[in-house]
Amino acid sequence: MQLYNTLSRKEETFAPSQDKLVRMYACGLTVYARGHIGNFRTFIAVDVLRRALKYLEGYQVRQVVNFTDVDDRTIAGALKAGMPLREYTNQYIDAFLEDTRALGLEDVEERPRATDRDNLDAMGRLVKALETHGHTYDSEGSVYFKIATLPQYGRLARLDHDGLKAGARVDSDNYDKENARDFVLWKASKPEEPMWDLGFGPGRPGWHLECSAMALRLLGEPPIDIHCGGVDLIFPHHENEIAQSEGATQKPFSRFWVHVEHLLIDEEKMSKSLNNAFTLPDIVAKGYRPSALRYLLLSTHYRKQLKFSWETLDQAEESLRRLADFVQRLDRVPSTSSGHAPAHSDIAAKVDAAAGEFRAALLADLNTAAALGTVFELVRALNSAIDAGQLVAADVPKVKAAFETFDKVLGVISLRQQEDQHPALPAGEIESLVAARQAARRSRNFAEGDRIRDELFAKGIVLEDSPQGTRWKRK
Repeated sequence: MQLYNTLSRKEETFAPSQDKLVRMYACGLTVYARGHIGNFRTFIAVDVLRRALKYLEGYQVRQVVNFTDVDDRTIAGALKAGMPLREYTNQYIDAFLEDTRALGLEDVEERPRATDRDNLDAMGRLVKALETHGHTYDSEGSVYFKIATLPQYGRLARLDHDGLKAGARVDSDNYDKENARDFVLWKASKPEEPMWDLGFGPGRPGWHLECSAMALRLLGEPPIDIHCGGVDLIFPHHENEIAQSEGATQKPFSRFWVHVEHLLIDEEKMSKSLNNAFTLPDIVAKGYRPSALRYLLLSTHYRKQLKFSWETLDQAEESLRRLADFVQRLDRVPSTSSGHAPAHSDIAAKVDAAAGEFRAALLADLNTAAALGTVFELVRALNSAIDAGQLVAADVPKVKAAFETFDKVLGVISLRQQEDQHPALPAGEIESLVAARQAARRSRNFAEGDRIRDELFAKGIVLEDSPQGTRWKRK
């Protein structure tokens, strides 16, 4: 597999450092709000990378995706809500896990929380190691990382060393590229904030410290193989992770750095801070299925910006429907009128060629757009063969096996099939609502009838009225 490495700014051949085991860390959600679909663009890209490593390359994967459950934003949110921090963040962790299941993400091996005791202890050990190597200083009860002590600081983000503000400090967990300065490792506590004491006085960890400690604790001796995240994390978060980890261990932190581009809406990145973010429930309320969103989010190469609109989601729905319809059509392929015809060698050759092209596309820096193009070319060719009677039942097992391999990596067809088997709204409930609407219309309560129709539409159900009655169908 070729992967683009942000550290070297070029594609490199990837293989794990420990036999067949890939040790991979992905920065997870900061749980002060429900994750939006821009967040899930990154998580789905990382899920496809995980699947490609497992099902195409045959590697084992040990993946860590954390929850940042203590930082400036989670503390502010809990205080505003009048809730304990753990209780406040639990609701968004539960929502995230619900969304990952709906979007077909594979379970990962570890989902640590920053406030778990084992992780806090690991943070304490990391700060002490940094102190031992001369990378820290104390000020007003907080512990800071002194960037001047690490000559390689800034290489991931390509920072200009002349512009670094060595000696100037920043306490905020989030800051921009103009503020490359000494950052906080351990923040002195304020009266209303949660606090721990790991030997540096009462306080709590800085955001950057958390991921370094969890990655090293759960993935073992550095360097780990792959560290993933959105492009917005390159600086300051990932740059500071490198500084902490390498300053403490005196070893490289991660061999590969993989970053996913922004999801755009109206030419701006989707972000909670810009108030332009949609969540998965927002998408479902518009009548779309999670499988269509998954398809859309993986349909463009992960290193290209992706523009979101309802039109592009409609196109994703139509494309996925074509794929699912083709797979269903395979079950209706006849033998022949004269009995069981043998499999066709030319059909097998087409399938083998497509499988090779699919694999090559994904191993070329995870080119999902090219991989999907190959799948649709094969669908067109095989649909034509079915129409012409040139694909028979004996050909079907090989075709199905190929599409199962495609979907092990893409995860869209199986997700659509699961949705079909377990619809969000059961048929009996739909029928009851249709009957209630008819009753409302008979009593000339058209506003109530319209409300029921709109409710069903929001849940993906379209009503068609005719003189013979009302018929419903799923979008």
